[in-house]
Amino acid sequence: MTERVSAADLEEVGTIIRSAKRLANRYRTLTGRPLGITGEVAEYEAVRLLGLELAPVRQAGFDAVRKNGSTVERFQVKGRCVLSGKTGQRLGKIDLEKDWDGVFLVLLDKVFEPTAIYEARREDIKEALMRPGSKARNERGALSVSKFKSIGKLIWES
Repeated sequence: MTERVSAADLEEVGTIIRSAKRLANRYRTLTGRPLGITGEVAEYEAVRLLGLELAPVRQAGFDAVRKNGSTVERFQVKGRCVLSGKTGQRLGKIDLEKDWDGVFLVLLDKVFEPTAIYEARREDIKEALMRPGSKARNERGALSVSKFKSIGKLIWES
């Protein structure tokens, strides 16, 4: 089901991610635009900090797996780089048609370092997405960062 990344491989991935963070930060400084590495950084940090396993590449519906004895839970991993002065940020699409058990939201600072990780269960996310009133929520499956934090649980903080 999952492809376990060895400790040595995870360390090498960490070296690559650290380089990518520096490049992305420099790119944003020069252009004012994001480089687009937030998702990969979020997945790496969730795996590293929470002891998860990466799902196979292009696995429909989930990015990482948490094992606890015989229990296996599948998670989407969402990341947001939270810059000061930016409000109303939204997560990428959360697809209720796919099989997954929960979502981790990894919040990153302006240099792509993790500041907090929230976990929300499928039932709570589904209820929030189906609540009437927001086209972004209802049609696009997009929750705001603040809404996710209100339904989720803080499970890691720097």
